[in-house]
Amino acid sequence: MKLGVFTVLLVHKPLEEAMDYIAAKGLNAVEIGTGGYPGNAHCNVDELLADQGKLKAYINVFKSRGLEISALSCHGNPLHPQKQIAKSYHDDFMKTLELAHLMGVKTVVGFSGCPGDHEHAKYPNWPVAPWPNDYREILDWQWEQKLIPYWTEIGKQVEELDVNIALELHGGFSVHSPATLLRLREAAGLRIGANLDPSHMWWQGIDPVQAIRILGRNDAIYHFHAKDTAIDPVNVNMHGITDMQSYTQMLDRAWQFRTVGYGHDLKTWADILSTLRLVGYNGAVSIEHEDGLMSVDEGFTKAVQNLQQILLREPVEEMWWV
Repeated sequence: MKLGVFTVLLVHKPLEEAMDYIAAKGLNAVEIGTGGYPGNAHCNVDELLADQGKLKAYINVFKSRGLEISALSCHGNPLHPQKQIAKSYHDDFMKTLELAHLMGVKTVVGFSGCPGDHEHAKYPNWPVAPWPNDYREILDWQWEQKLIPYWTEIGKQVEELDVNIALELHGGFSVHSPATLLRLREAAGLRIGANLDPSHMWWQGIDPVQAIRILGRNDAIYHFHAKDTAIDPVNVNMHGITDMQSYTQMLDRAWQFRTVGYGHDLKTWADILSTLRLVGYNGAVSIEHEDGLMSVDEGFTKAVQNLQQILLREPVEEMWWV
């Protein structure tokens, strides 16, 4: 496995300065934001697609520092019911796929998107209960009329580009659990897989180790984010796991994102990494920083220190004791 980072946490630094900082931490992989919610501060996609010389120089920024690009990431909602918003996210994602192909990057991370509740809706609708039956009808319509047709077509296009799509299982989007990912994968093809982030499993009440086993048995894990979640045992009884308070309300929220090791101990994280290897994943472990109690530098540094103790780097050898 390679230790990496999603570089959007360093958008305040110019590209080369950010890569120097990452390399100095001893990392060997980076995930680059190319548009959508994370923005594209370190990757001008249009410029790189238009100029082979600039693309070559861009690739050398990483290569010269011993950094592998684990994924390009374009998180958006290409199924947003407002067509102009959906088109913007869709266009960014398609250009990211093309850029990944040109760069030889095999994985593009994103969200499945979430449609509205009918053809002329204005906002996304994320059903979370099967009754009243209206919610079930909304869910069926979303999958049959929007989600499956859209991603089936994208799946055909990425086959030609030889790029895999790693959809992040994230609340608020149609694909948010192992079951929803596997349902879409069955319909849209094997180019669709998961970007698994344990933090989004914990707050939904899903054990990340079991999620890895489920997805791993289907060869469906294409990328991995390292971020933690702390569940407040008192506040969760007040607000439940679908707590809608702002992330800034940290004292009152039922759960909050933390840096690795500050929501769950390193034994839990060691189990997660061991299970990743057990199911055959040996790609990047890409650190995300969304910890409201730590600065970017402190949160990132502590995540690196904690993961370096438990990361499985060397290839598996023959069992000499068998």
